[in-house]
Amino acid sequence: MTEEKAKKKKFKTIDIVYIGLFAALIAVCAWISIPMTVSFTLQTCAVCLTAGLLGWKRGTLTVLVYILLGMVGLPVFTGFKSGIAAVTGPTGGYIVGFIFTALIVGLAADRLGKRLWVNILFMAIGILVCYLFGTVWFMIAYKVTFVSALTTCVIPFLIPDAVKIAVAAILVNRLKKFVK
Repeated sequence: MTEEKAKKKKFKTIDIVYIGLFAALIAVCAWISIPMTVSFTLQTCAVCLTAGLLGWKRGTLTVLVYILLGMVGLPVFTGFKSGIAAVTGPTGGYIVGFIFTALIVGLAADRLGKRLWVNILFMAIGILVCYLFGTVWFMIAYKVTFVSALTTCVIPFLIPDAVKIAVAAILVNRLKKFVK
């Protein structure tokens, strides 16, 4: 085996390790529930951190692996839920929305760098796209108005998600030199 082939194999191995590690991180963060007026998890923070550090290809693949693990029955979703019903149910749009969040955050990290302002801006855009996708899904599932869905699914989470974006952006900024 030539040295170049060995490097390619090592790179692929490290990609698989990162994808598995960050999929596990997303799962653990989904299990951490912080009770406030409305309970929230650290799942979106982990999705933003993952895409910000790994970029769009590995970050999006990580989110897809996470979702597939949940769909086949591993209890990786919020509240230790799993199965296809968790993804196709009324709040499943937010889980699917994580794919778009990872794409947006990862593309920004790859194309514009991992500077703090880039992280914050594109993590916020990614979360807003996730909100939009999940809220429309919720509206269809429960047959409620847009305003009602926003009141239930978005407004209570704006401040906690802003804090999670700040934490994820700072972590990406500090950890970027350690993730290859």
